[in-house]
Amino acid sequence: MRYEFSIVILFCLTIISYLVKNTAVSIAILSLLIMKLTPLNYLFPYIEKQGIHVGIIILTIAVMSPLVSGSLPTSYFMKSFSNWESIVAIVTGIFVAWLGTRGINFITLKPSIVGSILVGTIIGVACFHGVPVGPLIASGIISLFLNTK
Repeated sequence: MRYEFSIVILFCLTIISYLVKNTAVSIAILSLLIMKLTPLNYLFPYIEKQGIHVGIIILTIAVMSPLVSGSLPTSYFMKSFSNWESIVAIVTGIFVAWLGTRGINFITLKPSIVGSILVGTIIGVACFHGVPVGPLIASGIISLFLNTK
């Protein structure tokens, strides 16, 4: 019964994600549903173990590609150290990366929190026109509030 209930939950979250136009979450959940309902379910242990790391690699490639492609000139990159706004951006980037690490550790210790974060993300997108920035940062922030490492 547990597995059937997880399919119902995933299906409901897919509908909600679609209604609030959260395409990334919709595609992710549909991918999981397809894997669950087909012989591809053998991939779950790999995804659970390596999925976050593969996702971070893909995200890092996407973020750094403008520098490599030339659409972000090297001169702009070098100016990152020349004014207070850029310094604040660097410090914020360091802080967010640190939060992400805390988030990974937190969801490893408390995987039950991921569903709540997903619901909160969907509500934020639907009601406040938010952007789903990901559960790692949200988990990192929660770990700060709960004083968990």
